[in-house]
Order: sequence, then structure tokens, then C-alpha cells
Amino acid sequence: MADDSPLPTSPSREEYEDSPLQRNEYITAIIHFYRGEMSRVTTWRLRLDQTTNWSVFTTGAMMSFTFSSPSHSHVVLLLGNLLLMILLSIEARRFRFFDVWRARLRKLEENFIAPILRRDPHSPEPSWGRLVAEDLFLPHFKITVFQAFRRRLMKNYIPMFMVTFAAWFAKVAIHPSPANSAGELVGNMDVGRIPGVWVAGIAGAFYLFLLVCVLFEATHTVEGENWGLEQPLEAIDQ
Repeated sequence: MADDSPLPTSPSREEYEDSPLQRNEYITAIIHFYRGEMSRVTTWRLRLDQTTNWSVFTTGAMMSFTFSSPSHSHVVLLLGNLLLMILLSIEARRFRFFDVWRARLRKLEENFIAPILRRDPHSPEPSWGRLVAEDLFLPHFKITVFQAFRRRLMKNYIPMFMVTFAAWFAKVAIHPSPANSAGELVGNMDVGRIPGVWVAGIAGAFYLFLLVCVLFEATHTVEGENWGLEQPLEAIDQ
């Protein structure tokens, strides 16, 4: 005998947007997001260390070659400054990418991890979730090219440029012959048909440019922006 009872109907499928988000689901999603951002920060931090290591190796190699023989020209150290500038530019570009992930990570640490640890549900930035979400939809740099350049210059490259300058000055003071006067010192700076006065002027202009970069008051401080309360994740002009 056939059963005339109606077949059971499957329950309607709820849409994701209509499903309430449980607290444990929210915390799990934030934890995985934090781990992902930490992985990105670590990766870009390692890339920053690579360029710094290349610069240190380059500085040491140039100094060893220059002082290994009196016949080796001091111009190697001057050209080495250009190589250091190229590496500094690469590192500044990498730092801008690193700063994108670092800013998000600091937002999570300040407004999610820290309130949990101090058992205080109030975050320093009430709308931090919206700010991070908007930055995920439209990622953008948080600092300008010059700010990134100055930060890496102040952090790592000033000592290398100072050592290179001291080595160059010592080289022209003793090679190819010890300089006993200012005229002999300038004469030792000759590079082929280029007079030593011109070489000294070019070197002076280069180090003056570095000094201006150091003394220039940037909008963001070198360390305070990294370890203070994170600013809103706004876009920048360039």
C-alpha cells in the first residue's frame, strides 16, 4: 500500500549575512587574522634585514679593497656611497610595505589583545574594526617615500655613511703620499683629469644632502610611530 503522506522538505538555507556571528567565531577569526598579519610583518622584516646586511658587507668590502694597496683609488669609497644610496632606497621602499602590515598589527594589539589581557573591554580606538576593514578593502601606504627614506637612514645607514666618510678622508690623507698640507690633501683627491677641488665639492654636497635629511623634521617620528598608539589608517598624498 502506497504511503500518501507528503515528503519532508529540506530547511531553507540561511544566507551568511543573515547568520548571527557568535563570540567564539569572532575571536577565532581575529586570532587567525592576527597570525596572518604577523607572518607578513615577519617576512617584510626579514627583507629589511637583507638589505641592511648587504650594505654592511659592501662597506666592509670597499674599505678592505681601498686600503689593501696605496695604488687603489679613493674613488671606490665615493662610488660605494652611491651603492649604499641604492640599497637605502630599496630598503625604504620595503619599509613602506612593512609599515602597512605593521600598522594593522598594532591596531589589533592595541584594541583587541591588550584589552583582553587587562580584562577591560574598552578599546583605545572604538572604531578600530572599521578602520582595519577599510584598510583591507583598499590597502595603502601609511608613510611617504621621504619619511621611509629618513627612517632607514636614521636607523641603520648614518653609521655606515660616517664610517665611509672617515675611511675616504683617511685614504686621501695617506695615499698616494701622506698629505702635510691642505693643498696636498686636495691634490690626493684628484681622480684622473678631475681636479681634487671638484671631487671635494661633490663629496661635500653629497654629505650635506644627508645632513639635511637628518635635520629635516619629518611629520612622523622615527620610533614613536612604531611603538606608540597607532594613528588612524588613513591614506597619504604620495
